[in-house]
Amino acid sequence: MLSPIARAVLLAFAGLPHFAYAQATAPENADSSFTVLSPVVVTAERGPQALADTIPQTALFDQQDIADTTATDLPGLLQLAPGAQISRTGGPGSTASLYLRGASTTQSLVLVDGVRVDSVSLGTAQIAQIPLDQIDHVEVVNGNVSALYGSGAIGGVVQVFTKGGGDHPPRFNFSVGYGSYHTQTQQIGANGALDNDGRTTFSISLARSKDDGFSALNPREAPNANPNANGYLNESVSASLRHKFSDKWDAGVSYFQSNGNNSYDNAYGAPTDLNNLYTKVRQVSAFANGKVTDWWTTHLIVSEGDDRSVSNTNGLYNGRFDTDNRQYTWQNDFALAAQQKLRVGYEHLDQRLDSDTFAAPNRRVDSAFAGYSARFGRSQIQANVRRDQYSDFGGANSYYLGYGFDITSHWKVSASYSDSFRAPSFDDLYYPISGNPSIQPERSHSLEAALQYASNALGVMRLSAYQTRYSNLIDYQQVTPGIYLAENVGHAKVQGIEGSWSGHVGKTDVRASVTLQNPVDLDNDVDLVRRARRFASLAVNRSIAGWRVGGEWIVSGPREDSSGKLGGYGIVNLSARYNITKAWYVAAQIQNLLNKDYETAYSYNSPRRGAYVTVGWQQQ
Repeated sequence: MLSPIARAVLLAFAGLPHFAYAQATAPENADSSFTVLSPVVVTAERGPQALADTIPQTALFDQQDIADTTATDLPGLLQLAPGAQISRTGGPGSTASLYLRGASTTQSLVLVDGVRVDSVSLGTAQIAQIPLDQIDHVEVVNGNVSALYGSGAIGGVVQVFTKGGGDHPPRFNFSVGYGSYHTQTQQIGANGALDNDGRTTFSISLARSKDDGFSALNPREAPNANPNANGYLNESVSASLRHKFSDKWDAGVSYFQSNGNNSYDNAYGAPTDLNNLYTKVRQVSAFANGKVTDWWTTHLIVSEGDDRSVSNTNGLYNGRFDTDNRQYTWQNDFALAAQQKLRVGYEHLDQRLDSDTFAAPNRRVDSAFAGYSARFGRSQIQANVRRDQYSDFGGANSYYLGYGFDITSHWKVSASYSDSFRAPSFDDLYYPISGNPSIQPERSHSLEAALQYASNALGVMRLSAYQTRYSNLIDYQQVTPGIYLAENVGHAKVQGIEGSWSGHVGKTDVRASVTLQNPVDLDNDVDLVRRARRFASLAVNRSIAGWRVGGEWIVSGPREDSSGKLGGYGIVNLSARYNITKAWYVAAQIQNLLNKDYETAYSYNSPRRGAYVTVGWQQQ
């Protein structure tokens, strides 16, 4: 029977609900003295506000950003987010880990349309199984926000919004692509209104991607691994249906599912072993939104987020881990006065693990949260509190307090103090021999100060300084030779400076970020694994006549890993798209232009230079 540590290694060998706010076009009670136009985001305070108004560091990737990037999945896109680092154990579909502001992969929360889709066993979401084909936009909030979303939101929150319908006649689209590693892609979709008045809208998208891959493990560092190529197949679908009953009430359903089949390498197996991991990430929800009075708006969602994984070796079944997250959310927004809003809500979460490796009792979580946001002249306030009561270990409180001050109509300073937690996973609590039912949540406290410039001419620029202290970190301590037990014994600290820019220079769109940080394991006085002290990204895109051309530069300094040191790297990607007609287009990409040989996880290979071409059609 595998321990949690061994199972995590094995998986390494493998590879706020959108309904409530996605249609918002401007924040309510906007300050008329604020002259900067800005996209609207919802994750930073569970309600709509201009991107330039957020107190927590917030990044938005919209449809144009997704079309411009050379990435094909969520981890690839997140490489361009401020403070985010990604490690992979091979090519597409292999296990990908997100380190946001130095937090571990279990300490950043991933939501799909406001719904948890993480494994309750490992405590992480399979972000490599979320393809960009099904995504409308992504919001990334950095820093402690457990006071808004509960467990796991220590490094921050990544919220994925799937595609929705539009107020126009039904429009169809499709695309096909081919590229290096015999990569083949197909996508087809439709969206629009089902009636003349646009009250009923729909969207549906289906996609498939298959590649032959490359050998995930470097044979010089893992000589027992099978040297064969490790391919990947992904099939995904998203759909939504929404009806507007009146100007005050609407309701609908949304669905997302991604199935993956990933071939992976095992450094401790035989060179002839064939290993496969079958995965599924699914989200389904029903929602309703209503304006009860002029000052009271209510939002209700009933949803389920699932994580599935089944592994086999040489055709023989190894085990399965199936998670169900059933979530019920009721949020109410009250306009107390001009530019003052109170948000209160209740959430109930049922988490269940079905596995033939070990059994665990079902988990029930009851949560109450409240948030107050206001603007008084040049001053801006955000305050959030939350109480989460768990059936298996007790309760946890969290809070967030932020303040912003407009120096001018373009310059703003802000500061925040927050407290967050991460609940123990089922592996931490119940795994045979190593699980410990008496352990408590991991805790963190964070301070942040920021200076921001925002204008229509340049977009939003921000410089943030932050410090997060971690306590009660769960670590596996050796109690007898070969036997480890989960204990709350770890301490860590991450200090950093983070710069970001999302905007433009003339007609050229620019997205840039740079992070300088000090991620330290205080118990052992060493750097936290797979976190670089310096890393940055730059994306530049421009439309010229019928062309859209761009490039990405992703750079990282050296990092420590549990088995060795990882060298620094710099990756350059290029993209171009040409509109043949108003409906037809052709797009091409070159990834890893300079053919860099690099690792983001020790002994695991990364893709070398590759070229890809896509032909598509969009009904006008």
